[in-house]
Amino acid sequence: MKAHLTFVLALLLATAAAFACGCTGTTVDTPENTDTPELLVYCGAGMREPMDEIAGVFTERTGIPINFVFGGSNTLLTQMELTGMGDVYMPGATAYFEAARGKGLVREEHRIVYHVPVIAVPKGNPANITCLADMTKPGVRVALGENPGTAIGQLTDNLLKKNNILDDVEKNLVTRSGTVNELLVYISMEQADVGIIWEDLYVPEKMDMVYIPNAENLVKIVPIGVLVSSEHPDEAEQFTAFVISDEGKEIFTRHGFITYPSEIYAEIES
Repeated sequence: MKAHLTFVLALLLATAAAFACGCTGTTVDTPENTDTPELLVYCGAGMREPMDEIAGVFTERTGIPINFVFGGSNTLLTQMELTGMGDVYMPGATAYFEAARGKGLVREEHRIVYHVPVIAVPKGNPANITCLADMTKPGVRVALGENPGTAIGQLTDNLLKKNNILDDVEKNLVTRSGTVNELLVYISMEQADVGIIWEDLYVPEKMDMVYIPNAENLVKIVPIGVLVSSEHPDEAEQFTAFVISDEGKEIFTRHGFITYPSEIYAEIES
């Protein structure tokens, strides 16, 4: 099993290198324990911190190591389809899970938390961005996620279309990043004047944030489910059950997420 999984991880890394939008956001953590089944979990880059903590607790209690592949949700979907291997899929939005279901790659879907977009600007807000419309002002440098490569990029385009400003914002575009974490770098390093990120990734020491009113906003729901390809479906179901448990959701809450369902976002789910 260990040799097989090592081959899979090496193949995934090679595959990720072929995708410019995904390679910088994909990370694999390889445990050393060879006596128990190991799970391979494909996870959207925006959930890295809570999922690392959840996996640590799960492994401590069960002895089952978790190997993560973090990256753009669409890139992960492509990797899953190419390799036909893995145990769990957790993209940044339900649309990617539905796509995986359409390809016969996943089993039952469980919905966990919301991904809420906000406007992020460098510390001090030098371009004086106060709303979505300010992203269209001449000279403003805009950084967005790739569409369809990332959940944040796909949502952002739909959000800007909803507010009839996508074309004007694209005129100010300086980059489309392969993961939402790359957007944080652009903003915190002042390589862009404004971007749209998930609220739970906001770093107050490095950037400022502008909320988007619900009437203008859209939100995504983060799902999780076991892959049809899993060689350890019972352990994969056990891990998934822990992620969606009250304890798992409490970890997400500590990391700034709002758990699903919530009346706050019932009318703007996307």
